[in-house]
Order: sequence, then structure tokens, then C-alpha cells
Amino acid sequence: MTFKNILDNTIRIIVGGLFIFSGLIKLNDPRGTQIKMEEYFEVFAVDFGGFFEFFVPYALLVAMFVVVLEVVLGVAVLLNYKMNTTAWILLVLIVFFTFLTGYSAIFNKVTDCGCFGDAIPLTPWQSFYKDLILIVLIAHLFWYRKRYKPVLKGRPGHFTVVMMTLLCIYIGIYAIRHLPYIDFRPYEIGKNIPAQMEPTKELKYAQTYTYVNVKTGEEESFEKWDNKYSDESLYKYKGYEQKLLNPEDEAKITDYNVTDADGKDVTGLSFQGARMLIVMYDAAKADKESMKSINAMLLGLKKEINPMVLTASGVAVIEAFRHEHQLAVPYYFTDGTVLKAMVRSNPGLVLLNNGTVLGKWHFNDAPSAAEVNALIAGQ
Repeated sequence: MTFKNILDNTIRIIVGGLFIFSGLIKLNDPRGTQIKMEEYFEVFAVDFGGFFEFFVPYALLVAMFVVVLEVVLGVAVLLNYKMNTTAWILLVLIVFFTFLTGYSAIFNKVTDCGCFGDAIPLTPWQSFYKDLILIVLIAHLFWYRKRYKPVLKGRPGHFTVVMMTLLCIYIGIYAIRHLPYIDFRPYEIGKNIPAQMEPTKELKYAQTYTYVNVKTGEEESFEKWDNKYSDESLYKYKGYEQKLLNPEDEAKITDYNVTDADGKDVTGLSFQGARMLIVMYDAAKADKESMKSINAMLLGLKKEINPMVLTASGVAVIEAFRHEHQLAVPYYFTDGTVLKAMVRSNPGLVLLNNGTVLGKWHFNDAPSAAEVNALIAGQ
């Protein structure tokens, strides 16, 4: 095998494998990709034009299209399937992705591109550099696209690509109608929420002060105070920077906060004993049919299991919802983004015992009271 063949196959495997991996990670959680798409549309609506708001209601469809396309393109590259068309689509897609990540990195608009979902969070600059490397690799595929010979010719190739497309659509729809197959967020079953709200070790910082030499115009920085900078005729203060030295020890959850109708912080209340959280980030859009099974489950819970509603809706909205569905459960307020991270369902159910997540359910899979009671009894 010649060097040319080795190079062609290596690049093909890297690009195809990376697109499949990236697509499958996001296909695991289409709702998460939807949230990221909404964030991009909202940013673009402010920066480029209000017409981007038109796409917000269709963010889930856009998310599904993109993630399925990623997987199918990855498979097509590995099979050298219609490489002329495949290479063109890859090139257009990676140029678009590079613009998104580059714009986010330069202007600090979207702090996590969601390229690999919640499994592998990347900073905007890491995402941008990753896409720059991919542009080079895909450019190679594009330039030499005509010398790639299909692994499966004719109908077998068509059948494989079509079946992969249908399979991806099924996987995505199932994840939407239930919950992600794998939960990569800090609210996954088995995790203790209050423990993750604390750093694992003492956080250490490097503090840097910067002054400008008035005579030379040069900048000088220091971490410990030097009295020479007190002379304002020689040095002018420019800025201060604090850098975390051990970010891996930061708290995994920093935004979980629960308040009552008066604005009082009652976060600790949700960690006391057994709690069945009914999560509704938007009560106005919550699935109404599921409330029948949820109410039936609540009626059969043991006395030691205390239900509470967590919502980001206003008082009037949640009160109307409670009265409409006879939901005799106290409600509290939490940021909508946090609630969407807790459970990809509206409403969703999260069972806690002293802050540890014992169970999570989509409204399509609402558990029976017996199932919930058994989980608590097993503790």
C-alpha cells in the first residue's frame, strides 16, 4: 500500500469516525442539541437580525436534521459512498460549523458549542481549533474526492445509507419521547446534588496585576505587590486578572437554587429526606395528559415522600396549572436552564433522597406509586 493510500484512508477514517461519534453523542440527547440551537438562534437574532427568531420554534427539527446528517455523512465517508456529493456537503457543513465556533470564540457568545453534547464539554476556542483541523482534513477529502472508490457499490450502498438514516431518526425520536440513553449531566441517577455544589478541593488562584510604565509604555505584571508601582508618576494601573489553577476541582453544579413565592432561598428544603420533584420549566407548555398518571402516582406515595413542584413559570401561570389539574403540591421557583438540565421532560419527575438522585422519568414513563415507594424503601 502506497503512502497516498495510507494517507487517504487515515483521513477518511478520522473524519468519518469523528462525525459518527459527534452525531451519536448528540443523538443520545436531541433535546440538549435543541437547547443549544435555540441559544445560537437567539444570539444571531440580536447580532444579525430578528428573523433568526423565526427558527426558535423549529430548533428541535433543526437539531434532529443536523445530528442525523452528521452520522449519515460519517458512514458515507467510511463507505466512500457518493464521495463527490458527500465531500461537498462535508465542506459546506464544516465551514458553517467553523463560522459558528469562531464567532462564539472571538465574541464570547456561546460558551459551549455542544459539539460533543454534555459528554465532552469544549471551550469556544477548543471547538474552533477542532474545526480548523477538520477543515484541513475535509479539504483533502474534497480535493481528491474522485479517487475514492465506493466500498459498497450500487444497491448495497444505497440500502446501508438509507437504513442508517432511518435508524438514526428512530434513535433520536425515542430519546425525545423518553430520556437520553446515557445521562452525562451532574443530575444523573446516583449523583448527590448538594455534594456536587461544593468544590472537591480547595480552589487555588493566581492573581496578576498589570501596570504600564509611563516612560516606556511597556506593560509589567506581578503576582505579589511591589512598592515601586505606588509611584503614579512612573506607573499607571491597567488591570487585574485572577486565574483558577485547579478548575478540575470546581463545583460541578453552580446554578441550582430554589426559592419560594416570596423570593426566600429554600434550596436546602429540596435535599431534606425523600422528595419527589415535579419539574416544569414552562407550565404553559407542560404535557397535560400526563398529569392524570402523575396525580395517581402522587396519591399512592408513602407519607415520608414529600412532593414539590419546581418551575420557572410565573405565579399566575403555575397557579392556573395547579387548579386546572388539581395538583395539590407546593411549588417553588428554579431557573429554567437548570430545570432543563435536570430532566429533559416537561413535566419531568426526579426522585431525591437526601439530595441523591434515585430516579428520573419522562412524563411518558411516569412511574407507579409502588415503584417509587420501593426505591425509597431500598435505601
